[in-house]
Amino acid sequence: MRLRWCPIFVAGILVAGIFVAGSVAPTAGAAPPPKKPHVVVLGAAKSVAYSRAGDPAGAGPEETALKTRPLVVDGRVSEWTTGEPHDVTDRSFVVRRALRINDALPGDTRPGDAKSTANHWVWQRGPWLLVDRMTGHVTALKLPDYDPGASQVAWFRDFGAYCGVTATAKSLYAVVWQVGVRRPVLAKKLAAYDAENHPWPVCAQTEWQREPLRATFHPSGKDAVSFDVVGGSAVLVEDGDAEEPAKP
Repeated sequence: MRLRWCPIFVAGILVAGIFVAGSVAPTAGAAPPPKKPHVVVLGAAKSVAYSRAGDPAGAGPEETALKTRPLVVDGRVSEWTTGEPHDVTDRSFVVRRALRINDALPGDTRPGDAKSTANHWVWQRGPWLLVDRMTGHVTALKLPDYDPGASQVAWFRDFGAYCGVTATAKSLYAVVWQVGVRRPVLAKKLAAYDAENHPWPVCAQTEWQREPLRATFHPSGKDAVSFDVVGGSAVLVEDGDAEEPAKP
């Protein structure tokens, strides 16, 4: 028996196909939904026990407490910080990390006994962090010749100026590091360095001047030294957007 196609039935199939194709096509070309903005805040400050014994490189002679604040990304603590943040742009800022280090010796603890390590945790000043408020991305900045005991970073725009100590610990340098290009735009030797006999602090806070752009360094026991700084803008700071916020 030969089947015959009904014209009305065939027309119905064609109309249904056109309807389905028309309903799918706009979806394929539609713009993706906007990303949910991240929430980045610094929480309430609290003081923690701190001493030169716990952080030989960073503690001052009379320091007994360290002021810390949690860096909270989307409701979760991503890092602990210390000191004041510096806004690089309206969406990016830098802040110094605070580290909680396990100071226990191998023989001080018993495996599986968490209480035995309670008195062996110490706080230390850590590296500087770059935080993007839009993406929630947190990046540790690798500042050249940065020494926690000698380097006090003074920020201006996306420039960080500080006294750096070389890897051999024999020379003190004036360093200006630019966030936008991730490299130093200035590195000049200031003096010889002897960690045991050098006065503390190694350098007073660096001073900035806007026009012309100039950084003045104040090494202890030496005359102040000024350098003109040549660099671009901070536009490169925000070129690379991360997709996910940093996780603790």
